Amino acid sequence: MADSDQAAHALTLAPVTGRARIDVLDILRGIAILGIFFMNIPFMGNQVWLSQWNIRAIGWTHADQVAWSVIQITWEGTQRCLLEFLFGAGMMVLTAKAMEPDGPVAVADLYYRRNLWLLGFGLLDIFVFLWPGDILHVYALAALFLFPFRKLGPKTLIALGLIWSTASAIGLAGGGGAIEYASRTALIRTVDAAHVAQAQHKPLTKEQKDGLAEWQKKLDRIAKPSDDIKKRAEAEKAGHKGGFFAYASFLWGAWMTIAGEGSVLFGVFEAFSTMLIGIALWKWGVIQGKRSTGFYGGMLVLGYGLGMGARAMGVHEITSFQPIPKTIWITSEYARLCVGLGHIALVNLLVRNKVGNAIMAPFKAAGRTAFSLYFCEQVIGLYILFSPFGFNLYGRYSYFGLAMIASATFVGLLIVANIWQRFFLNGPMEWAWRSLAYCKPQPFRRHGERVPATVTGP
Repeated sequence: MADSDQAAHALTLAPVTGRARIDVLDILRGIAILGIFFMNIPFMGNQVWLSQWNIRAIGWTHADQVAWSVIQITWEGTQRCLLEFLFGAGMMVLTAKAMEPDGPVAVADLYYRRNLWLLGFGLLDIFVFLWPGDILHVYALAALFLFPFRKLGPKTLIALGLIWSTASAIGLAGGGGAIEYASRTALIRTVDAAHVAQAQHKPLTKEQKDGLAEWQKKLDRIAKPSDDIKKRAEAEKAGHKGGFFAYASFLWGAWMTIAGEGSVLFGVFEAFSTMLIGIALWKWGVIQGKRSTGFYGGMLVLGYGLGMGARAMGVHEITSFQPIPKTIWITSEYARLCVGLGHIALVNLLVRNKVGNAIMAPFKAAGRTAFSLYFCEQVIGLYILFSPFGFNLYGRYSYFGLAMIASATFVGLLIVANIWQRFFLNGPMEWAWRSLAYCKPQPFRRHGERVPATVTGP
């Protein structure tokens, strides 16, 4: 290869900086990574297993109900959705050269090396930073299968990306779905018929007796935790009362339990499917702001209307605390995608006017240091606030209090990110990841230059 070709090739394989960056992607990433703490903090700051059994177990005041419901309707799972969309879009930015017929093999090499290192950082998050809910290893595993799909058309990508949502809606992805909805509906009909027969002093059929027994089991599960849940809850309490090893052992064990129950595998399927949709959104120019204001307005109304409407109905069903059939079993994943699309539309609308752009501007720095902020959240939650060797606030706050702590952390980290970006090109974790991926140290300090100019889209 000639020297000039080598120089051009070296320029291709470099981190995206300056005007090559797109503000709206950084803003979305910053919002998502800061907002993910609202999802994670209940599992850091209070009893995980009891809250999984019954959401009321860690507190259910009126303020708790409002905080939990608002988060469930507007935000739960959608931060993952945004990050997964962005992961797909980011792959298209990173591998643009590989889209050409003679694109260098080095692009694919860089892509896979980056994601293998991301897998390593995910394992670091689990076993050193002690976070059993880590998403990095899940995204890394999903991304390893993503590269060959980059040349597919948007419609094909959307169709493939919706397979997981459809499987979830049917009930083929971990239970629930239409299958469970139909089964529960049939059970209620049987129970109602049994109650009528009892009122009329008629003998019950075997089906009715079995139905009443099954219904009572479901009522008992709501009324009191199972022996397995009690055992897990006691182990959790013990882990928060001991020293570092007891605390770390509990958290390591929690991840192994989660992984053993299939959550990692399901997470990979979810992430991969949503990343495919993210690639399609990039190819259509949706995620990076290339569509019209009217388009984003319609996308906002449809995304929020359908998604939040389905979620509001789900919240109503869940908070009945009865074993009734729930529509959210069917609509959950579709609703998550719809609300995620609504968030994309809202941000793209806001950055088109001066006031909205000013509100969104601080999130650029958060997006550029998102990797580091994610680890900061683990340190704050698992080491400083809720550990037995930190402030030991575990178990003291329920949903509302934890949401207030998450809000303060959100603002604090946003300020830190903007101060940091004045002096450094990257966050420390971004710098380490890029240096490892490119096999050489990357620039870190700014050395007096101004924050690079960026673009917002069209």
